[in-house]
Amino acid sequence: MEVRSFTAEGHLVPDVLKPGLALVLVGTAPSRISAAARAYYANPVNKFWPTLHEVGLTPRQLAPQEYAQVLDYGIGLTDVAKRHSGVDAVLPGEAWQPDELRAKIRTYRPQIIAFTSKRGASETLGKPTGKLPYGPQTETLEGAEVWVLPSTSPLGHNYFQLEPWQALGARVAEVREGLRLSER
Repeated sequence: MEVRSFTAEGHLVPDVLKPGLALVLVGTAPSRISAAARAYYANPVNKFWPTLHEVGLTPRQLAPQEYAQVLDYGIGLTDVAKRHSGVDAVLPGEAWQPDELRAKIRTYRPQIIAFTSKRGASETLGKPTGKLPYGPQTETLEGAEVWVLPSTSPLGHNYFQLEPWQALGARVAEVREGLRLSER
């Protein structure tokens, strides 16, 4: 399994990226629990790993410590704020690195990128969160299809909706099939 870090310097959780992925899931910043565990979405009440399995993105529910295995399913992981941890609202302005994220997208060229919160999408796309509907967006980012998803964080529990995640799961299944056909 190949795990590459675009630049590991100061990253609290390493990028999980390689060329040719169907999907890259983009978080905002690791929670304090995830930073301490050095694993994506490590808070035991975060819905991320159960949701990936429920919507068909992974064939089984992975544990946070198994995060690198997403590459086996054509999925990558990164964050907009790689060097800070904590709740989005308290991250300092310099935490956000949208240009670094754009460079990663240009380098690895995934088919789809999906932000796992409106805040990460807002910081990257330069739009207010209120102007970002859940689901597919009209614009692309460095050639990749863009999606915005409801946060799986316990702090966003009251706002969580499974439907945009289900729609993403269906879209990724289409992309995976297209990639399989092109490999024949």
